[in-house]
Amino acid sequence: MIKWTESWSLEIPSGVQASLHDGVLKMKGKNGEVTRTLLNNYVRLEADKGKIRILSSKNNRLVKGIVGTWASEVRNLVEGVQNGFQYEMKIDYTHFPIRVTVKGDSVVIDNFLGERSPRVARIVGSTKASVKGDRIFLTGPDKREIGETAANIERATRIKGFDLRVFQDGIYLL
Repeated sequence: MIKWTESWSLEIPSGVQASLHDGVLKMKGKNGEVTRTLLNNYVRLEADKGKIRILSSKNNRLVKGIVGTWASEVRNLVEGVQNGFQYEMKIDYTHFPIRVTVKGDSVVIDNFLGERSPRVARIVGSTKASVKGDRIFLTGPDKREIGETAANIERATRIKGFDLRVFQDGIYLL
């Protein structure tokens, strides 16, 4: 018989609904819904009576690391469905003006280094992108999805075959 001890707990704020089924945690709030799968042999999640608890069966460095990671994930889920997250990216160019537009679930980057064909970056999940001047704003309830979208945009403007100290054009996270 495994003895589970409570390692961490969090009171769920009012306005946030949490449900847990087979290791899948769903959070709902005014900003949307976020789902995260949290499964491990030595760490378990429980949600009851307005409280989320993380239970562990061992007390070593590996398990403590998993508990800390899950605690951070749960805090980010609560923060995301309550207030949301926003990342800001800067469009930077020296000679050829870059035109950036949002079309459906992708960001289209035209005239990058004078190229004729556009570069395209995918918007992940429920992330919303908007372009204002030389800035791109990414907003949404899931911090992972926003970060992955920002990485897709940076990756789409990566320069190969040139000296990166000279050619510093691109779209970068602030």
